[in-house]
Amino acid sequence: MEYKQFFNNNMLKGKKIVVTGCSSGIGKETAKLIKKMGGEVLGVDVNKTNDYVDELYLADLSDRRTIKSLILALPTGIDGLANIAGVPPTAPAEKVLKVNLIGLKYFTEGIITKLSNQSSIVNLASLAGFGWANSLEAINASNDLDFEDVEGFMRSYNISNEGGRSYFFSKEALIVWTMKNRWTWRDRGIRMNCVSPGPVETPILKDFIDTLGERAAEDLSVNDRAGKPDDIAPVICFLLSDLTHWFRGANLTADGGMSSHILETNNNF
Repeated sequence: MEYKQFFNNNMLKGKKIVVTGCSSGIGKETAKLIKKMGGEVLGVDVNKTNDYVDELYLADLSDRRTIKSLILALPTGIDGLANIAGVPPTAPAEKVLKVNLIGLKYFTEGIITKLSNQSSIVNLASLAGFGWANSLEAINASNDLDFEDVEGFMRSYNISNEGGRSYFFSKEALIVWTMKNRWTWRDRGIRMNCVSPGPVETPILKDFIDTLGERAAEDLSVNDRAGKPDDIAPVICFLLSDLTHWFRGANLTADGGMSSHILETNNNF
């Protein structure tokens, strides 16, 4: 994709932005575009990378102590947080919930004091979270879910890796959490939104196809193609920019039209 029309405007010039999952896929592409738009990238990942980051922090977002250390290590004056790190449904179900939901929430809430006023938080959700309205009982029960309670919670609500359910639930709950916190930090002008991609060509796309089988094949056949990281990174950077101060609790679907297709099919219009 040609980014010239974006980064010539220096949309993120002078902004200090934390990007989790910066070593590959959408996270790496987002870090790259932030740099092109004049921003500074504080990268967070479990893997060491020197690509497109000004400072790298190695951290496992499934571990409370590691996240605490990460929060302490990060500087103040942060202008944006892009929560992109995630694990696929082929990872252990407990790990999926810890990284994709509990660790993300814990890190975000812990870093608020280091964010500047008028800053932006962007959570990478997924088309997998589209059916959140059908899971509200479990989602509401997960509001105060802690690292130590994951196994029991999963048993209570029958959340496992079967059919990719652990991943789907983590994204459903993330979308709802984003909406519920649309005004939580409004007194400081801090906003939070999310982006929901459809299937994207990243290192973990094969994991989704292996897990979802025919369902994934159908999604890819309806769209003209799978997405690419450079389809998603501009949407994330848009939400990180000063153009979006009145976006609060929004879920932007960057899915090639798949969510509209699902709505049309389900509602017969």
